[in-house]
Amino acid sequence: MKIKTLLILLIFFPLVGCDRYTKDQAVSLLKGQEPLSFLNGFFSLTYHENTGGMLSLGAELSDEVRVILFTFLVGLVLVGGLIYMLVKPMDKYSFTVGLLILAGGFGNLYDRAVNDGRVVDFMLLQMGPLKTGVFNVADIAIMAGLFGFLFVSSKWGQRLRSS
Repeated sequence: MKIKTLLILLIFFPLVGCDRYTKDQAVSLLKGQEPLSFLNGFFSLTYHENTGGMLSLGAELSDEVRVILFTFLVGLVLVGGLIYMLVKPMDKYSFTVGLLILAGGFGNLYDRAVNDGRVVDFMLLQMGPLKTGVFNVADIAIMAGLFGFLFVSSKWGQRLRSS
């Protein structure tokens, strides 16, 4: 349990805090402003409030359905996932990728709870005609966790975990 506590202190809380801080900064510095572009337009800071899920999926649903789906049900899944991870024996690699996903999920859930069901997004990557959706630090943590899960589940990750 010591390693789990250490990983929670080093990964989960700092990520949730960083997500919260950057969203607060986005609100105070970017809301109502023109986007800021860097690296020849590759990276932009632009204020966006997302009422849906990833890539605004579900944004067109009614307020009641969005609250049930994106706040209540996601909250239950996140709390259940955290409890599962705390009680189930798992190696530090699996626990770490799970913490990344949960930290991102809790960061966005907190945002919905205090921001009338909306999540603040503010980063955008674009290369020519290709561009991402607008995202935030919590989304980066979730994606890092998903890629980490794919790696840990692969034959290379299995070798790492068995050594």
